[in-house]
Amino acid sequence: MISVIIPHFNQPDLLARCLGALVPQARETGAEVIVIDNGSREVPRPVVDRFPGVRLDAEATPGPGPARNRGVTLARGEILAFIDADCVPAPGWLAEMARLFDDPGVMVLGGDVRILHHDLARPTAIECYESEFGYRMEHYIRDQNFTGTGNLAMRRPVFDLVGGFAGIGLAEDRDWGQRAFAKGIRITWAPGMLALHPARTDFAELTRKWDRHTAHDFELALTRRLGRLKWLARTLAVAASPLGHAPRVFRSDRIEGGLRGRLLALAVLTRIRLYRARLMVPLIFARDASRLSARWRKG
Repeated sequence: MISVIIPHFNQPDLLARCLGALVPQARETGAEVIVIDNGSREVPRPVVDRFPGVRLDAEATPGPGPARNRGVTLARGEILAFIDADCVPAPGWLAEMARLFDDPGVMVLGGDVRILHHDLARPTAIECYESEFGYRMEHYIRDQNFTGTGNLAMRRPVFDLVGGFAGIGLAEDRDWGQRAFAKGIRITWAPGMLALHPARTDFAELTRKWDRHTAHDFELALTRRLGRLKWLARTLAVAASPLGHAPRVFRSDRIEGGLRGRLLALAVLTRIRLYRARLMVPLIFARDASRLSARWRKG
């Protein structure tokens, strides 16, 4: 059986959309669905009650990682699947997952994540940017040995071996994936296991994401030889990177809106890379990045 675990924090309408797409698939495949509320202003009981069979529980420790861990303690399935409350599983998400796990050599699956547009004919600038740069799961799996926890599935013995997800002080998806890799676990890229995710609504949401990732990256850099010098070089590379990515933007098959969409994607890319570089400069002389690590969690 597959157990699907959904961490939730102050997103009742998006949770309802997620469950509306997921629960029919769960009925067809015999999966169970568990929602773990993580300290929302209002517990989403009215939403969950609209979907008979879905279990609701809570985790007081802040962060989606601890919420996922709580869900695992309640799960009955031999396959643990994770999707975020603001994601929508595409048709066949669970069926594709089950099919891939028929191969006994598959231990962990990382699915594709694409942008859920409000209007395909007129995508927003952030939708255009995130279509190409927001959810680069194949790249993360191939080159960085992790994948996003918002569309992830694994066999239960893998979770037991690697351990649970980290709290908000770390980028828990990267941390978990790289701990798994260190134990010899490989993530299988599963493009047919597709989830759709709405783009962030404004630039401030993008910056909160990079506050968090930058803090994690800097703490890691401090543990390595010549870490500060390498951090300086990385800062310069981030600032210059939009020029190098321009060809990729114009070749992308993931960005909607034609030429306009590609120009918008490039504009947001330039803005966010300059923001990241500006964030990285003062860290060259800092002792730690703890000030940044929790700024992403708002609401």
